[in-house]
Amino acid sequence: MPAERVALVHDYLNQYGGAERVLEAFHDLYPDAPVFTSIYAPDLMPSHYRDWDIRTSFMQRLPAVHRHHQPYLPFYPLAFRRMRLDGFDLILSSSSAWAKGVPTPPGAIHVCYCHSPMRFAWDFHRYAERERLAGAVRRVLPPFLALLRRWDVATSRTVDFFIANSTTVAKRIADFWGRDATVIYPPVDTDGAAPVAPSEVGDYFLLVSRLVPYKRFDIVIEAFNALGLPLKIVGDGRARPDLERIAGPTIEFLGTVSDEEKYRLYARCQAAIFPAEDDFGIAQVEVQAAGRPAIALAAGGALDTVIDGVTGVLFSPQTPEALIDAVQRFQRMTFSTDQIVAHAARFSRERFLREIADFVAERLAARHAPPAARRTEVATWS
Repeated sequence: MPAERVALVHDYLNQYGGAERVLEAFHDLYPDAPVFTSIYAPDLMPSHYRDWDIRTSFMQRLPAVHRHHQPYLPFYPLAFRRMRLDGFDLILSSSSAWAKGVPTPPGAIHVCYCHSPMRFAWDFHRYAERERLAGAVRRVLPPFLALLRRWDVATSRTVDFFIANSTTVAKRIADFWGRDATVIYPPVDTDGAAPVAPSEVGDYFLLVSRLVPYKRFDIVIEAFNALGLPLKIVGDGRARPDLERIAGPTIEFLGTVSDEEKYRLYARCQAAIFPAEDDFGIAQVEVQAAGRPAIALAAGGALDTVIDGVTGVLFSPQTPEALIDAVQRFQRMTFSTDQIVAHAARFSRERFLREIADFVAERLAARHAPPAARRTEVATWS
């Protein structure tokens, strides 16, 4: 039997984060597979991407799209609908919005690794509040988003198998699309960090993230202003100026740091703070791989990655008062470095590659058995 032909599909390649780490792992599994995407900005992505076979849509030619892709929201469904993947046996998409909408050619199977159903369509009012969208935008978008939700449900029916990156995302897939999903946690570089001796642990707490409004880092600033404890903040983003304005003297902004420095900071912090509801939360695992606890909002991926009282502390609701209580509880507790590190190892990159390869191999093998009727719903953008 000839080797299976694989196509990888990804929403867009103009920013780097957890979704792109998943795509990189897919490419390691299938190095000859082309990557289909809406847009690709080589100067904004790691240099090794330039060695890949990356195939973009008509959106690649739109003005300023690489740095301002959000205004082109209406174009994405059409961009993926127009992609032709004839001749491929496996479509493996990495999707938080658009990539799952690519047409599946006859005889192929489509496996979608879902980072989350699109939040801005299904939870618009909370998204708009957190992103501080202008009033005019809030009035114009809802009718369009109603159409987008119809498209989202329709394209979910053309996917053969869903993989979710967390239990929370699997529940969203069931709630919004009525589909089952297998949970396979995303790859985390658990080998990048190493614990240090207790005597080397500092007195500071740590926050590592892109600084964007919806992640609610303002409650961390308020909490640590009240506690008077040292907090180091790693990362940059449009929320940084506002956060700096309200930060007290014990809070230090470090900006962007190297991976080496990030892991050094992880290993020596008291604990890392995570106030947002992340779909998974790679940083929550990274700090545990360095042997240090996570103090996280009891929602989203943290419910999978943090064991309350064992590898960290969970808190709720999302308020400064609840975070203050969590930090004070943390200070009264003791943690086992070995136990924290062992827990983090469950999320390793090697484990991800193995589980994805096994999942795909089983589905490809089953393709030659008498199949259930293939879903034939055609997703339209109208």
